Amino acid sequence: MSEPITIVARFRAKAGREARLRQLLQGLIEPTRAEAGCLLYDLHQSQSDPAQFLFYEIWKCAADVDAHFQTPHLQAMLQVVPELLEEPLDVTRWTRL
Repeated sequence: MSEPITIVARFRAKAGREARLRQLLQGLIEPTRAEAGCLLYDLHQSQSDPAQFLFYEIWKCAADVDAHFQTPHLQAMLQVVPELLEEPLDVTRWTRL
């Protein structure tokens, strides 16, 4: 049986691009939450630095994460988001202990 996978995705917007990045990331929430295997998909914005955004995600299994990365809505975001970021997107996979 597969273990749930936690994903932490961090974004830092370029100065002046915070609102556009927030809008783009918020657009992922509804379609992603409807995906098979999505147990939790929450977007956060830093209270101390509004240029920082974080997705905290929990997926049923690694195959569901892999399928998520192939969806049209995520692929479209990955094409646009680099021009809005101050530094590269940081995505890490975690296992709950």
